[in-house]
Amino acid sequence: MKTSRGTQFLLAAGLLLALFVGAGISSPRMVAALLAMAGTDAERFLTWPLFTMGDLPVTPIFLLKVFLFVLVLSLAARLLRHSLQHRVLPHTSMEPGQQYALARFTSYVFFVLGLIIGLQSLGLHLESLVVVGGALGIGIGLGLQGVVSNFVAGLILLVERPIKLGDRIEVENTYGDVVRIAGRSTWVRTDDNVVIIVPNSEFINHRVTNWTANDRQVRFNLSLGVSYGSNPEEVRDTLIEVARNNPDVLADPAPEVLFTEFGESSLNFVLRAWTITKVQSPRRFRSDLYFAIFRAFRERGIQIPFPQRDLHLKSSQVPLVMAGQTEAEQP
Repeated sequence: MKTSRGTQFLLAAGLLLALFVGAGISSPRMVAALLAMAGTDAERFLTWPLFTMGDLPVTPIFLLKVFLFVLVLSLAARLLRHSLQHRVLPHTSMEPGQQYALARFTSYVFFVLGLIIGLQSLGLHLESLVVVGGALGIGIGLGLQGVVSNFVAGLILLVERPIKLGDRIEVENTYGDVVRIAGRSTWVRTDDNVVIIVPNSEFINHRVTNWTANDRQVRFNLSLGVSYGSNPEEVRDTLIEVARNNPDVLADPAPEVLFTEFGESSLNFVLRAWTITKVQSPRRFRSDLYFAIFRAFRERGIQIPFPQRDLHLKSSQVPLVMAGQTEAEQP
């Protein structure tokens, strides 16, 4: 299992805490002797109240306990999420996107509930958090709106699931596959294998195109034009044959050709083809079809025109004056 730096830090901190607790259990006299060596000044510093929250004095030893508790709780939440996503949920009938969302949401709920219960067990009642809530509100008003907005948007994405892991999306000129939905941002991998990190609020406040929201079946439209001397029925049959010969084009729904308009210099058609396998590489899919269409048109003598203009010159009796000539020298 590949772990991130945050997980490695939590594992190291948890190991140190376990070693300290183990030493205290196995050799309580040695630990007591080490603490006695520190003297009463250390004890006075650790128990000195920095400030109070309600009736609870907040001391350095209390902050240390809170820090260690949050550290262990974060580690437990990550381990829970990893176990659910990679060991428990894969054995169910849920889709990978649903497994990812459920594992994330469960870890968030576990962390919040554990934090509330743990703080109460340490002596910090919820009524005392009113001051913290007011300070947090001031912080949000001063510049944390974006962070909170993205986090709330991430929860909405995990609950409502307008986008899922593996979906093909397009948002604000960003086109790619969803590879990760985190608390603050979503990772989108483009066709160039470049990961673009998009804030979660972008998916809530802007219009998002989800190509695979219903299923992986997508239709592509290819526009093209032929010369006016071409037979429209032959063009239609050629395009359908090219589409059917492509292994990535679905037979059901069958490809179809629409005669869209009489253009200025061409008869315009649209080839509609459905695919499942080429959803992740639409440019490659279009390129393959265009190559095959060009080859088939050349074999059957169907011309692809280019814009042409006819220029008509009319005779006139208007005299033509050359530069540097006088009226007497004019013809």
